Amino acid sequence: MAITDEMIHTATRELYSRALRKVPEDAKAALAGAMKTETNETARHTLELQLRSAELAEKKDRFVCSDSGVPVYFVKIGAKAPLACDFKAAIRAGYEELVETIAPPMLKHVTNPLTLERGYHGKDMPIVSYDFESGLDYVEMICSPKALGSGRWAAMELFTFPSLEEIETYILDVAIKAGAQHCPPVVMGVGIGGTFDHCAGLAKKQTLRPIGQTNPEPTLASMEERLFKAVNALGFGPMGTGGDTTVLGVHVDYSSGHGFTPVAVAFNCWINRRTSVKIWGDGRMEWGE
Repeated sequence: MAITDEMIHTATRELYSRALRKVPEDAKAALAGAMKTETNETARHTLELQLRSAELAEKKDRFVCSDSGVPVYFVKIGAKAPLACDFKAAIRAGYEELVETIAPPMLKHVTNPLTLERGYHGKDMPIVSYDFESGLDYVEMICSPKALGSGRWAAMELFTFPSLEEIETYILDVAIKAGAQHCPPVVMGVGIGGTFDHCAGLAKKQTLRPIGQTNPEPTLASMEERLFKAVNALGFGPMGTGGDTTVLGVHVDYSSGHGFTPVAVAFNCWINRRTSVKIWGDGRMEWGE
């Protein structure tokens, strides 16, 4: 047996729909934990409202936010996975079926950057990144729709042989510029090194890392802790209400590169949209977050 177009089609449709309706469990736990440490009464009330919104969306099978964003998928293909599918065609077909059948319907957020025309389809939609991994006998797909709030404030700068202090200062500057316009409390993903495009990918992938997971690289773990405290000390708070909770996590990864060092910062808003599925050739589909 093999992984077929139908399986990829189904996964594409279901992942996006699920991402719009459910806040991941680690994000809900982080919001609940923040309520216990938050010192600002208005901020605590805002966190409570966010958790309540997550609960009602799941209970009533409705979108957590009306901004359904644009379709973004990450596909990891195991070297031992049995394949009998055309990924691009199957993903495109799954997304098209979603647009036609999803209830409630999605708003038209896919925008042509040259004409500003908006719709459901467009060049390079859905946006898909592919990766390959040795030893795996399955395909893993992750959907993380990108909306305006968190997407608008991503940033990148290129440095030449920067110190860790320079890198952290830049990351903090990006957080200051974003303020509360990315719908906090957010997850910050940071990429350091590699090339321009690779660094941006590192940052985006780090927003998908489970909240509370300790970085296995000691230098990065220390950096994450410092930045977590520094960004929260800025005082923007949940949805700009002030307080101690602007980020739920700062996640950093790096890649070796040349002397020029790109540093990229990306965000996931408080909804932390992230759904996943692992697909095996025998038809099994294991859904996750």
